[in-house]
Amino acid sequence: MYLFVKRIMDIVVSVTGLFLFFPLFLVVAIFIKLESPGPIFFVQKRVGYKGKIFDIFKFRTMVKDADQAQFFVGQIRKWEAENNDPRITKIGKWLRKTRVDELPQLFNVIKGDMSLVGPRPYYQPRIDADPSLKERLSVKSGCVSLAIVQGGVHLSEGEIKKYDKEYQEKQGLWIDITILLKTIYLILSGKRF
Repeated sequence: MYLFVKRIMDIVVSVTGLFLFFPLFLVVAIFIKLESPGPIFFVQKRVGYKGKIFDIFKFRTMVKDADQAQFFVGQIRKWEAENNDPRITKIGKWLRKTRVDELPQLFNVIKGDMSLVGPRPYYQPRIDADPSLKERLSVKSGCVSLAIVQGGVHLSEGEIKKYDKEYQEKQGLWIDITILLKTIYLILSGKRF
């Protein structure tokens, strides 16, 4: 029953969100195109529920072909770009700070690739490098997670795994609603998460 209600909530909230944020989508798309040539959306393969590969959507926050850009010759590449990464565009910095870059994932939720709440999806090389991450594939990936609202970027990889496991064990409608409300609070308060 929980999964059925969760799916209905995912669809209703996502469709409502896309409708409400449509004007913002247009403004963001215009700014992305004005600042940097290339697509509006960044699309990347991620590993989801039961190992299913899907395309995750985000607003593009970096210069076109940033993965091939030679900004970091001789440096160790990190899994995720830092805020001072020169590949990040000006609008991209704002999109990341406010998490608006994640809004296109509402399309992923409607498609059924993701849920509003669940462990964040990783891409295959990250899972290959750390097989313990496969545990999180027993639940649908989410736009927001317990780990995000418990500290997000300030958490260690071990703490993120702990919160993801806790969510897997305790998942339910009440915890999903609590995580969504905490996410809204974090966004409105302007805190980095």
